[in-house]
This record gives sequence, C-alpha cells and structure tokens, in this order.
Amino acid sequence: MATGKLTVQELRDLVGTGRIDTVLVAMTDMQGRLQGKRCGGRYFLEEVLKHGTEGCNYLLAVDVDMNTVGGYAMASWERGYGDMVMGPDLDTLRLVPWLEGTAMVLCDVQWLDGTPVVASPRQVLRKQLERLAEKNLRAYVGTELEFIVFDDTFESAWDKRYRDLTPANQYNVDYSLLGTARIEPLLRDIRKGMTGAGLYVESAKGECNLGQHEIAFRYDEALVTCDNHSIYKTGAKEIAAKHGKSLTFMAKYDEREGNSCHIHLSFRSTDGDAVLAGDRDHGFSELMERFIAGQLACLPEFTYLLAPNINSYKRFVRGSFAPTAVAWGLDNRTCSLRVVGHGDSLRVENRLPGGDVNPYLAVAAIIASGLHGIENDLELEPLLAGNAYESDKDHVPSTLREAAALFTGSKLAREAFGDEMVDHYTNTARVELDAYDAAVTDWERIRGFERL
Repeated sequence: MATGKLTVQELRDLVGTGRIDTVLVAMTDMQGRLQGKRCGGRYFLEEVLKHGTEGCNYLLAVDVDMNTVGGYAMASWERGYGDMVMGPDLDTLRLVPWLEGTAMVLCDVQWLDGTPVVASPRQVLRKQLERLAEKNLRAYVGTELEFIVFDDTFESAWDKRYRDLTPANQYNVDYSLLGTARIEPLLRDIRKGMTGAGLYVESAKGECNLGQHEIAFRYDEALVTCDNHSIYKTGAKEIAAKHGKSLTFMAKYDEREGNSCHIHLSFRSTDGDAVLAGDRDHGFSELMERFIAGQLACLPEFTYLLAPNINSYKRFVRGSFAPTAVAWGLDNRTCSLRVVGHGDSLRVENRLPGGDVNPYLAVAAIIASGLHGIENDLELEPLLAGNAYESDKDHVPSTLREAAALFTGSKLAREAFGDEMVDHYTNTARVELDAYDAAVTDWERIRGFERL
C-alpha cells in the first residue's frame, strides 16, 4: 500500500476500519475523460467487485457537452440507450489521496453478454497490444502533458466565458526555478497526490506560455501509462480547484505556445529485452527502422487519433515547437518524430499530440503504425537534418476536417482498427465539425458587428 496501489484485501481492511468509504468506479470516454460512479465501499466489495456496475451506453455516443447526438451504430434513441457493464480492472485499484476516504478502480467496458465494447478507448488500445504480443513485443510509453494555470477558479472562469483570465505567471518561466516557485504549493500538491495514487513522479518544470507548466512521470507499460495519464488529468484539475485556481490542458488556449503531449514509445521483447537498438545506422536495429517507417507512412491518415479536436490543429504553427512536417530526425524538435536516447533507452517521441489528446487512441495509433512498418518491411527514409519547418516534406493535416477525411477513407486504419471503430470515431469528428460550423465566434462579431 506504500505505493498507493491497493490489493482487494487492503481495500477490505481500509473499508472495515472506516478509512475508505467511497470507491470511484471509472471508465474512460471518447475524450479520455474519467466517467463513472461513486460507490459505497461496502457495496463495491459485496457487489461491484463480483459483477461490475452498469452505465448507459450513451457514455460512448455523446458530444463533449454530454448531449445525445445521432449517427452512432452502438447507441441511439432507436436502440433505447441501454446499458453496458463497467468491469473493474483490479490492477488499477488505488488510493485517491486528494479526496477524503476515497479509492478508485478503472474499468474495461463490456456489453451485457461479456463481449468488449469496440468503441471504448481502453479496448481500442488493448486490441493493438494483443497484436503486438503476437510478435512477442511489448510497448512502453511516457506521456508529457503541459497545462496552463490560472488564478481564477473554474467557476469564475466559466462565468467569464474563459476570457480575460489571470495566468499564474506573468512571464515565460521555461526552466525557471523562481517562476515555478510562485505556484509551487499547487505543483507540490499535484505531485504528492499523484505519488500517493501510485504514479511515479519524475519532475516539474515551467514552460513558455504564461502560467504554463509540465509535470513528468516515469514511463511504464502502455496501458498503465494511459490509465495514469487519465487519472492525472482529472486529479490535477480537482487539486487546482482546492487551491482556488483552474488549469487547462486544451491544445491551444491562446495565440502563444500551445499545450503539447509528446508521447515517447519503445518496444521490448516479452522477456524484457530492448529491441530497438542495433548495429545499423544511428545505432538502430532493423525493427527500429521498420517502426519509424511505419509511423511516417501512417501519420497523415492516423493524425485524427493524435489530434482529435478542432482546437488541436491550432498548435501546428511553423516555429512553435509543434510539428508541421511528416519527417523524422535525431533529437530534432522541428520534426513530427524525434528519436532520442541510445542503447536500451532508444525511443521515438511523437510530437503531434496536444494536451487534449485521448492517450489510449493516440498510443493505439502509434503502435498500429509501427506494426504496419514491421509487417510490411518498410524502408526508412533518410533522416531530416536541419529545420523541418523549411523542408519540402509533406505537411501534417492542418484541420480536423482534413484529418477526419483521411482517417475515414484509410484502408490502413480499417485494417488496424476495424470498420466499427473507424465509423464510430468518424461520426465523432462529424459531430464536432457540425457544431463548430454552426457556432458564431467572438472573432466574427469583432470583425463584423460594425465594420461589415
């Protein structure tokens, strides 16, 4: 229990002594958010532990505002919006230190007959991990999330419609110990909370935008890292609220630097041996070359899973440290794929995702891309040395509309994920685009109210 993780017996003991009275039973939705129920500790142990708990299947068929929308095959008014079962994954059972008397467990989502719900992000990732295991490989992942902190509460920020908020820092505090000390009480509480929930905190540092920061966690197996990622995003917001502050992970809050979520991924054999390093150029193995080549080949068609929202594409600006070119390089932050480390630590950093990414879908996309390169013996193109922003490489999709069209028409995506998954998430993109197309923005009012 010292690590924050719990066994069932430890939970029984804590419930029995009254130290734990609530168990959060959570699934991840299409946006990567935690959704679920607060269960009484005794009820969880006597009922949910054995049978799971039900939740409406609209949790994987609504928009970001939780509005029911049409176009989904798995859930609709015609189908009655029935239940699905959230089955606890006891490997994820843990304390939630920032909430009094609370534990948490994450769930896999199944239909009532026990079959997996294909659209569930956790199940999408599990499918790719199973494909990887067939090749005696395992994926290890680290995600680097940036966020912006404001002195406004979440409630006051809402009332202001998120305009004219006060950032927690007034200037660029990238790597600044003085600047990060200004909000160290919040940063420390987040680090302590995550440590108490079983995450391995490495460091915290300032970033470039006003009030922007990053807390880094140790890499782990892919599913563990994605679970931790979702817990961290939820917990950081809850802890910020306790401090009377708010924070956002949205990809591009303003015209300054956006919030990134660089994803580091490497493969090992099922025996634990590093397999990406070798005696080929740059210290690569043949597997590493195929792995990078597959990512390059699939990147345009899989970008939607890495950048899932309208706002995601506002990050892709030349000279912004967010990528625009489909290119790879050695320790080159202008490329979409940055190779870092050496020997056993050799890995690929995918720099496309922003802080709004669903980690399960993004990691599934990276693994599926790598498998495409491995299974088809793709040759790796020469690295890009220099400024990728000024290169003649293909541009990553620049809008959600473009990325969604590439994804829905992708034979590679349908082979890797299946028609049901591709059609489901294509509809999600359509819903977002329809809502965006119908919205009248502040930009339009300012330009057109009087002067047009």
